[in-house]
Amino acid sequence: MKINETKIRVRYGETDQMGVVYHANYAVYFEVGRTEWLRQYGLSYSGMEEGGIMLPVVSLSINYKNSARYDDVLKVKTTLKKMPTASIEFHYEIHNQLDVLLATGHTILAFIDMEKNRPTRCPKYLLDKLQNYSL
Repeated sequence: MKINETKIRVRYGETDQMGVVYHANYAVYFEVGRTEWLRQYGLSYSGMEEGGIMLPVVSLSINYKNSARYDDVLKVKTTLKKMPTASIEFHYEIHNQLDVLLATGHTILAFIDMEKNRPTRCPKYLLDKLQNYSL
């Protein structure tokens, strides 16, 4: 499995009046995890877009287990479970600083050829980078 762990401190503006993280912010935390996952392989969304590939989210699911709160330090664990094809799937776990599981999730992103505005296969350069690591 290809895993990345990223730490994020909950900011005040991400919480409601009770200091609990607003539910939609978990999708943002997943995006941070994906971005850092790509970076560990020397890749970035901007670099992929410069190469003519977009990665829109086509599916998102979140299962909430416990509440994250203001000033918690979250650990976002992002995992790629299988080699990408025309899409790439990530699984997530978010824990707080006490290692309490707060949420799990899953996203699917499609590789889109920006010139044709059509789905395409995963770029060879990404597959080449991932081949050096076992799933």
